[in-house]
Amino acid sequence: MKLGRIVGTVVSTRKDEKIESLKLYVVRDLSVSSDRATALTEKPSFVIAADTVGAGLGEVVLYASGSSARQTRMTDGKPVDASVMAIVDHIDLDGRAIYDKSRDEWTPGGEG
Repeated sequence: MKLGRIVGTVVSTRKDEKIESLKLYVVRDLSVSSDRATALTEKPSFVIAADTVGAGLGEVVLYASGSSARQTRMTDGKPVDASVMAIVDHIDLDGRAIYDKSRDEWTPGGEG
């Protein structure tokens, strides 16, 4: 699994029937550092992922890609290459809290 932040949505009025029920998000990859000032840093890479957990804009999530993305009830047998598998509440690294959802001050268009 990879760590990312939901930074946008994808709306498509015409799509394959197998993905009609899926909400699609733009997920920006995040890197992790033990430095509190840059604990979660946005990378320049993005992925379109199907939401399987009811995540929302701005949330830090875990997502899977490739065949692992099709291992949920919602994505089984569907043509998805990435899916949001979990909403992150807290990250500890080297015994220190580096991310806490309740203190996340991310705003659209800017870094955390």
